[in-house]
Amino acid sequence: MIDKKQIKNIIFDLGGVILNVDFYLTNEEFKKLGVKNFNKLYSQLVQTNLFKDFEKGIISVKKFHDKFRKITGISISDYKIDKAWNSMIGDFPLQRIRLLENLRKKYKIFLLSNTNKIHYNLYIKRLEKEYRYKKFSELFEKSYLSFNIGMRKPDKEIFDFVVTQNNIKPKETLFIDDSFQNTESAKQTGLKTYLLSKKEDITDVFLLY
Repeated sequence: MIDKKQIKNIIFDLGGVILNVDFYLTNEEFKKLGVKNFNKLYSQLVQTNLFKDFEKGIISVKKFHDKFRKITGISISDYKIDKAWNSMIGDFPLQRIRLLENLRKKYKIFLLSNTNKIHYNLYIKRLEKEYRYKKFSELFEKSYLSFNIGMRKPDKEIFDFVVTQNNIKPKETLFIDDSFQNTESAKQTGLKTYLLSKKEDITDVFLLY
């Protein structure tokens, strides 16, 4: 059990924690386009180098499109790739946004997400349309998006980076994610962690706080 009196900072994952995502939908959309093995290329647990590089911002959107067509052997337009790729992106439930707004009054809250430019362009527009937040810095103390900083979870360096950049103490910091590999890596930095299960909503977790 985490001693809530000790926690001063909270680092949130985005997809599956704050933002609803459904990997199955993207897999199904790519199947319709003829990509039969998409779940072997990308899933919550496994990503090929193409997707890792894209999430680190190492390759541009254009190169991502071109390399995707090359490895799948299927000639499809940029638009169709983006549409299928974005189909996993869901909504920002109201209760989660309200939770963040309340928590930031008591804690320093941060965002740490493995994400990419295509997904970002979609969900940031939804966030602004639904809640009038034009950027994450209006909701969080700071946001760390993998494609902007050239690092991604579960690499330990990204957790060390967030801790160092903000001069926070790991023992006073709670990291919440829905992927086991990420919470296990965060523990190596000394962060307190909470692995959000598929049956839980982040708002349920804070009923304990």
